[in-house]
Amino acid sequence: MEAIAGTIDEETAVKLAVRGDEQALARLLRDNYALLYRYLLKVTMHKAMTEDLVQETMVKAIERIGSFQRKSKFSTWLITIGTRLYMDEMRKKQRERKWQSGEQALQAIRFETAMRQEEWPEMLEALGTLSYDIRVPVLMKYYYGYAYDDIAAMLDIPLGTVKSRLHNGLKQLRKELGR
Repeated sequence: MEAIAGTIDEETAVKLAVRGDEQALARLLRDNYALLYRYLLKVTMHKAMTEDLVQETMVKAIERIGSFQRKSKFSTWLITIGTRLYMDEMRKKQRERKWQSGEQALQAIRFETAMRQEEWPEMLEALGTLSYDIRVPVLMKYYYGYAYDDIAAMLDIPLGTVKSRLHNGLKQLRKELGR
């Protein structure tokens, strides 16, 4: 089966995984790991949190694969799970801690990036200043190209709230980048 799993397309792999094929599910998770990791790193701006969220997302996907209805791409489903887990985590942290831990995490990413001699684009710096509830829709719309309706569904918020957050996010980014 492993030789077959390497040659099947994603749609077939999803069908097999939903029916309980563990190798097909493992392939889907492996194929989408890097995309999910990069997305959540941009969302969280925190490497350790990203690693935890990716792992938790993978576990949830394994647990819930039987309920995946194939209305969206598998990667979109993973991003939705990861985003919701992130939002839940931020709500918890917001009650527990203040801004300081987020700022320290951003500095850690900057330091790690500098140590690898990679560029830290001004836009990522500006994104880091946005609150999580605004940063996530901005990333989904303008970096990953999701439609307003998709973002609303993925975040489980009204369409008007998505548009408002995007408007406010762009306004804040323009202000931040104008400095």
